[in-house]
Formats: sequence, structure tokens, C-alpha cells
Amino acid sequence: MKNFNIKAVLFLNYFVFAILLNSVGTVILQMQQNFGISKSSASVLEGFKDLPIAICSFILASFLPKIGIKRSMLIALLLVSCMCFVMPFANAFWFFKLLFTIVGVSFALIKISVFTSIGLVTDSDKEHSSFMGYLEGFFMIGVLMGNVLFSLFIDDHNPRSTHWLNVYWVLGGISTLSFLFLFFTKLDEHEARSEKTDLLGDLKNSVSLFSYKKVLFFLLCAFLFVLVEQSFQTWTPTFYKEILKVPTSMSIQAGAVLAGAFALGRFLSGFFSKKFSWIYVVSFCVVGFAISILLVLPLTHNISINAGTTWLNAPLVVYLFPLMGGLLAPIYPSINSVILASIPKYLHSAMSGLIVVFSAIGGTIGSIITGFVFQEFSGQQAFYLSLIPLSLLIISVVIMNKLKINPKK
Repeated sequence: MKNFNIKAVLFLNYFVFAILLNSVGTVILQMQQNFGISKSSASVLEGFKDLPIAICSFILASFLPKIGIKRSMLIALLLVSCMCFVMPFANAFWFFKLLFTIVGVSFALIKISVFTSIGLVTDSDKEHSSFMGYLEGFFMIGVLMGNVLFSLFIDDHNPRSTHWLNVYWVLGGISTLSFLFLFFTKLDEHEARSEKTDLLGDLKNSVSLFSYKKVLFFLLCAFLFVLVEQSFQTWTPTFYKEILKVPTSMSIQAGAVLAGAFALGRFLSGFFSKKFSWIYVVSFCVVGFAISILLVLPLTHNISINAGTTWLNAPLVVYLFPLMGGLLAPIYPSINSVILASIPKYLHSAMSGLIVVFSAIGGTIGSIITGFVFQEFSGQQAFYLSLIPLSLLIISVVIMNKLKINPKK
């Protein structure tokens, strides 16, 4: 397979950060149990993760290719490896703020580098879209494995136990292996650079993207989608623990089931993107997810689950809720691929930076709003609220589909 080694590296890097980034839902739940942190206070961890992603992406996006795509990924993996080996000794909330800050900065480097690299290792728009779908699907496999991994270290009989922090020894080891694998892999980066411009020219290229209406509507789509996605991913463990009343380890495993549904949906998007226009796939998924919310959430009211409940004897709704993620999953890789395939490769780094910035802002706002509504009203109302951004999303993707980009040389 052409470019097999570097493609494998991209998958592995995404896998590592999938676990670290999406552990925030598990950590929020554990902060409430270990340190007595309130939901609204714990929700700021999303900000400590997403705001560094947004800030660093904005600063680095336009000239990251000049720093070096491979070098940027190596720096990111080194930073998170070191931090993971510190976390087993964490004994206060600020450790986790620092952890997610470093994870955020590192992910900014990784995601821009990965998105920029896709254009270097694919040869057509359809291949680009398909690889993006598979890559995002593998990201969700990482989320699934991360939830399972964390659940194995949870002590259901002692909610205040910090034994679960030992999971970071494992994550530090995985990050280190990923660093070594990348270090010995070659990547031809010359197409990602604009040889005709200096740093000021690169910044002008980045700013020029805002002159295209299609880019503006895409950024709105990315913001709205991640606002909804992150709300569900971050608060599903807490929803299962406090609303459905299942054991803590099972609550975290529910996040793994949600991630599995996302992974399946994104792998299928890699297949369907070769068969159907992206607008049909995205529209079907947005409308289908909205309908599933209206059908599934009412089933979570007034259900009785005893302490001995497991996945073998749980009520139907326990399975249905995370499976909704399969409908939400194909949207993000589809819209990302469309916009990246619409612009020259030397602008992919700048565009990737904007994707990360607006996604991070959407994730932070979504998580904080959901946490507030969850605390003040109910978990069901917090998730019903996602129908508003979903309505705006379907309008935005329809408009985006009608717009064209003709980049100035």
C-alpha cells in the first residue's frame, strides 16, 4: 500500500490522543467522587483542554509546515509522555488542569499536522474523504479503548479510591511507543510548504481564507457539530451514573459503547463517501440523530436500576442511548474533507488550524452549557438542548453545499 508507514503513524498518533482527550468525561466523574468537585466546577476541565487547542492552533497553523510536520508531532508526543508519567502522583484538582492544558497544546500540534499530512498521502478527493473517514473512525476506536482501559482501574466499592490514576503509566508507555515509531518514519513535507512566501505571507494566506463564504459556513458547521458531540461524549458517564443509576465502572463503559458507535459510524462514512454525495450523508445523519433524541430520551425517565445491574441484564435504554452516536459520527469527517479538498495543499495547514480552533471553542461551550443545565435542571433537559444547534447545523450545511471556492493563485 502506498505511503503505508506514514499512514500507520497517523492512525497511531490519533489513537493516543483520542484516549487522552476523551478521558475528560471520566476524569470529571472521578473529580466529583475523589475531591468533591461540583459539576459546574469540574466542567472547566473541558476549557483547560479546548482553549489551549484553540489558541495554539491559531498561532501555529499558518507556519507549522515551516517548523516541520514530523517535528511538531514528535514534540507533542514527548510532552504528553512526560505528563502521563507524572499523573500517578496527582493529589489535587490542579494536576488535572495542567494535564489537559498540555494535552490541548499537544493535540493542536498533532491535529494540524495530521490533517495537513492527509493531503500529502492521498491522490484524489474521494481518497482524501475516505481516508479522513477511516482516520476519524480509528480516533473513536481510541476513545472506546480509553474508556474500557479507565474502567478497568475503577474501584466501584470505594468511590474515593485514586487507584485509577495508575492508568497513566499505561498511557505514558503508549505515548512513548508512538514517539519512537514516528521518529523512525519518513515523511515528505515539501508539498505542504508555500515556497513563494515568508512568515508574513503565510499569515496573509491564513487570513485570506475568511474571504470565502464557504469557509465561513464550514467553520460554523464545525463549531455547531463539536458543540453537540462534545456535550454527549463528556457528560455520558455522569448521565449514566446519576440519571440511570448504574455502577461507576459501567458508566464509564457506556462512554466506550458511545465511542464504538462513533467508530462504526465513521468507518461507514469512509465507505459511503465513495458512493454518495457528502450532503446526503450529512443531512441524513443530522436529521436521524435529532429524531433519535426525541425517541430515546423519554425512555430515561423513571427507570429503576438496582446495584447489581450489568450489561447482561440492563434495560433497553441503557444500550440505545450510546448507540445514537453512530448517526452523529459521519458528519465531522465529511465536512472536514469537503473543505480541505476545496483548497490548495499549501493552505491545508492554515485551514486545519481554523478547524481545530472552532472545534475547540464549540467543545468548550457545549460542555460548560451542558454541565450547567445538568446541574440546575436535569440530564435529559441538557441533552434536549442539543436540538437547537442541530437545527442550525442542517441549515448551515445546506448553504455550505451551494457555495464554491475559487482560490486566488
